[in-house]
Amino acid sequence: MAATGVLPFIRGVDLSGNDFKGGYFPEHVKCMSSLRWLKLNRTGLCYLPEELASLQKLEHLSVSHNSLTTLHGELSSLPNLRAVVARANNLKNSGVPDDIFQLDDLSVLDLSYNQLTEIPRDLENSRNMLVLNLSHNSIDSIPNQLFINLTDLLYLDLSDNKLDSLPPQMRRLVHLQTLTLNNNPLMHAQLRQLPAMVALQTLHLRNTQRTQSNMPTSLEGLTHLADVDLSCNDLTRVPECLYSLGSLKRLNLSSNQISELSLCIDQWTQLETLNLSRNQLTSLPSAICKLSKLKKLYVNSNKLDFDGVPPGVGKLSSLTEFMAANNNLELIPEGLCSITPCIQILIILDVRENPNLVMPPKPVDRAAEWYNIDFSLQNQLRLAGASPATVAAAGGGVSSPRDPLARKMRLRRRKDCSQDDQAKQVLKGMSDVAQEKKNLEENGDLKYADLKIRRWDKSLEKPQLDYSEFFMEDVGQVPGLTVWQIENFIPVQVDETFHGKFYEADSYIILKTFLDDNGALNWEIFYWIGQEATLDKKAGSAIHAVNLRNFLGAECRTIREEMGDESEEFSAVFNNEISYIEGGTASGFYTVEDSNYSVRLYRVYGKKNIRLESVPVKASSLDPRYTNQVLTQTFLPPG
Repeated sequence: MAATGVLPFIRGVDLSGNDFKGGYFPEHVKCMSSLRWLKLNRTGLCYLPEELASLQKLEHLSVSHNSLTTLHGELSSLPNLRAVVARANNLKNSGVPDDIFQLDDLSVLDLSYNQLTEIPRDLENSRNMLVLNLSHNSIDSIPNQLFINLTDLLYLDLSDNKLDSLPPQMRRLVHLQTLTLNNNPLMHAQLRQLPAMVALQTLHLRNTQRTQSNMPTSLEGLTHLADVDLSCNDLTRVPECLYSLGSLKRLNLSSNQISELSLCIDQWTQLETLNLSRNQLTSLPSAICKLSKLKKLYVNSNKLDFDGVPPGVGKLSSLTEFMAANNNLELIPEGLCSITPCIQILIILDVRENPNLVMPPKPVDRAAEWYNIDFSLQNQLRLAGASPATVAAAGGGVSSPRDPLARKMRLRRRKDCSQDDQAKQVLKGMSDVAQEKKNLEENGDLKYADLKIRRWDKSLEKPQLDYSEFFMEDVGQVPGLTVWQIENFIPVQVDETFHGKFYEADSYIILKTFLDDNGALNWEIFYWIGQEATLDKKAGSAIHAVNLRNFLGAECRTIREEMGDESEEFSAVFNNEISYIEGGTASGFYTVEDSNYSVRLYRVYGKKNIRLESVPVKASSLDPRYTNQVLTQTFLPPG
């Protein structure tokens, strides 16, 4: 090839995989005077070949996966060098030459998977550095001056080191798009620098000893942040700062101690992948059903049962993977039974290691390449050994996507079983007391005939409760609908024109009065909770719903309804025309507000008739002809 005269025109060459261990290196490489990039990966190099000095136009050099102990030699003599990739070698601190950081165009440096214990000296002089990877070393500290000049960094990977703190100067990295700090003992790092990194798109903090106390209070300014990894930490709940990330697409919270999720997760409107595996979750909030772009949901190794998965999961029309292995599922979540026929792409459903789960059998014809499995709630109940009445109730003759009747039947059966168990315990206790009485009488220790039997509830005082301050006397006496809104802990009746229109930050009580088959009055009582409602409103609606039931003497139960996951029965009360309004009334809790002061400037003039004239509060209003001018600050009460 040298004889053909082609070598001076070659722009790039990949010699990776060749064996240059014995010091042999093709001498013709130095004839490639126009070479722009050179790859020497996995070639057994122990030092940099001297032929590199002839490659004056070289821009990219890759020498990864070799046995290099030093980069000293020819690099600093290459004026156009932009990228040096030397990952997976045996480089130590002394093996990184200081003079390469004087190269004006050096913008990419990868020294990962080496044996560095400190940041390379003079690295802060590389003002044009864009990509810096120092991961998988043993670096235990970062000098404060490092990021003073490296303000153009786009990518920074410091993962798998021994860092326990981060310099405050990191807040200067306003162009940084990717920050990876995985597997560092950053327990005492508060990460106060993060809110200043406004261009951040990827943030990985896996196994960095994150807790509720060392997470930033707000990340609201990170409007581009789309990928967050907080797995393998000590979080007991989702950090509040994450809820403001409207651009979030991938969130990994696996291997923490999270036991519940907030309804605020519905703010992640762009979320596509959510990993909650290996936590302590017993249920998923109904708000998860609003994540319309969610494609992958991982909840492996939690404590979820059938009731812990909201039926509205069927609304996730983009879902392709649902991983729920190692939980307590008794049945396939009913929402997933309705989602499968609605989409044309494969859904990966992993429900292994759920000990009480009964899977529908495969068809007899096992040779078929494609086959259908009946995941309907009726079939699952039948396989689980439910009674024919329960199975029939689940079917109802019509296939319903939410199977609400079957769900109620199943819950009622559990409740009845619970009551039966309690009854058995009471009977056993009565039998034990009777036996003890018999034994005492036989021994003559006590004459029960001399004791006066007294019922346990005779000593309880039952005061008459007055609900007149909350509800009118004629409430619930005429068929129709009545709605109350909770304001300052008290239910306030809502005008009929606003029925079915709910403020997102309020809670309501709804009473439906109707005549049963015998012509007697009957009632249904709901209490509705908005997703932005404060604690006092939530509690007030629940408490006064019970008060209303007691006031009416009704035997019905009060039914909780949550915004965005209303039952079909509740929606039918308003003819399926429910709408939400942004905002709501103020909280009933006392709040302390800062005093508000208004600054005014007055001009005082006159001798006998003193006059007071208001003028604008600015320097030009200070007229030297008037010596009496008064600057006042007036307190204005809130509102």
